[in-house]
Amino acid sequence: MGEIANLLAAGLLQALEPLNLGMILAGCMAGLFIGAMPGLGSVNGVAILLPVTFLVPPTAAIIFLAALYYGAMYGGAISSITLGIPGASTAVATVFDGRPMAQKGLADQALMGAAIASFIGGTISVVLFTLFAPPLAELALKFGPQEEFALMVLAFATFIGLGGDDIPKTIFSILLGLVMAAVGFDIISGQPRLIFFDMVEFQRGIGFLVLAIGIYGIGEMLWTLEQTSGKVQIENVKTTWSKFKENLGHIKKYLPTTSLGSALGFFVGTLPAAGATPASLMAYGLAKTFSKDPESFGKGNISGVAAPEAANNAASTGSMLPMITLGIPGSPTTAILLGGMIIWGLRPGPLLFANNPDFVWGLIGSMYVANFVTVALNLALIPLFVRVLAMPFTILTPVIFILCFVGVFATTDRMFDVWLMLVLGLGGYLLRKLNYPVAPAVLAIVLGPLAERSMRQSLISSRGDVTTFVHPVEHPIALICIILAIALMLYPVFLNYRRKRATKYREST
Repeated sequence: MGEIANLLAAGLLQALEPLNLGMILAGCMAGLFIGAMPGLGSVNGVAILLPVTFLVPPTAAIIFLAALYYGAMYGGAISSITLGIPGASTAVATVFDGRPMAQKGLADQALMGAAIASFIGGTISVVLFTLFAPPLAELALKFGPQEEFALMVLAFATFIGLGGDDIPKTIFSILLGLVMAAVGFDIISGQPRLIFFDMVEFQRGIGFLVLAIGIYGIGEMLWTLEQTSGKVQIENVKTTWSKFKENLGHIKKYLPTTSLGSALGFFVGTLPAAGATPASLMAYGLAKTFSKDPESFGKGNISGVAAPEAANNAASTGSMLPMITLGIPGSPTTAILLGGMIIWGLRPGPLLFANNPDFVWGLIGSMYVANFVTVALNLALIPLFVRVLAMPFTILTPVIFILCFVGVFATTDRMFDVWLMLVLGLGGYLLRKLNYPVAPAVLAIVLGPLAERSMRQSLISSRGDVTTFVHPVEHPIALICIILAIALMLYPVFLNYRRKRATKYREST
């Protein structure tokens, strides 16, 4: 422990060197705005700015990109709350309660809650990274395809378990998302499947951002226009020092869910190919499942903002653990970071701690500094972010339209995806109108490809034996995940049974 403290102190001193500190400030600021731009995100930002980092030493370069990654995780909540459009897939769950809070005039509280939860999640995950890197890397290494598939099933089960009386609608929404996730080429045979109307454009599949921006940008806007006849002006929120102090007092409301989301996010982030998106969705699901007031989720519950934001920030740190210790990227963004490290002549893996301790501990030290810098910038700029809400809806509507069009086209460079976004937006509006939940469909299109790949790898390796997922000796972790998934799916049935018994008891007395 003493040796770790000494190495961490040296890393913090290295992170506070003028060049490295400047790179942290620049990375955090750039990340905040890249994360807030619909259609962009940490992956796009790191990929676009990677060539710029060749002008500085490798340590400063990776510190800049890691700070950008951190900032983008914070920034994704900004557009999710103020516009109802997730800046990236990692911020989708933030929309569920962040947008309703903004429409109630609580945008400053939602933004501050997201920033503080992100800070708590980032801090907890960096401490865990520092203390438990070797054992957690070994645990992540034990996750084969069976364990990955069981984890995906657990993620789906959280949403099925949250459906309450609308479990059939939730299952339908998940199945709809899985169908859209299967569009394109079969991952084993390479045969085209679900190519609607024989249009070759569908061979590339339906992009996640096309779906997310369509449903949460176009669909949400159409729904709001119908409900208000276009005459609404979202209430302008005043950010004063007294309101700032008042919002600080709300921290105790979401501290338990924030801590839960932080631990869950870090753990899921350490799993190769999992990343921050499933972590945030699972954290939201668990926060709602164990809440004393689950009916308020989706209507503006601050815990529904805090849990996913803590999880995605913790997962961003967790995803760097397998990259640094094993050379296995834990997310698409860390895959790009891994490529940059190889270009800089660094070889990630267990020997990196021994061969390049200055680099490793300088990077870890920069995580602590970047976390403080980003939360300070975010809280300081809340008044600027909230001003977006001061615009009349007649101005905000075309702005959302333009952001949706630019976000999709800039990401895919295909007009087909722009038209597809509009169609999916209409579909999301119809689902909303028919009272079908859209969040499970979004979850399914994110996790569908991961679940399919893991399931088929498992079945191929076990020669079609489906019991491989619940084998208590060979795959105990998978068995535990499956048991938890079943328990979560049965939880609303149990609640419904208790509710009916309580009703009958009251009627009889």
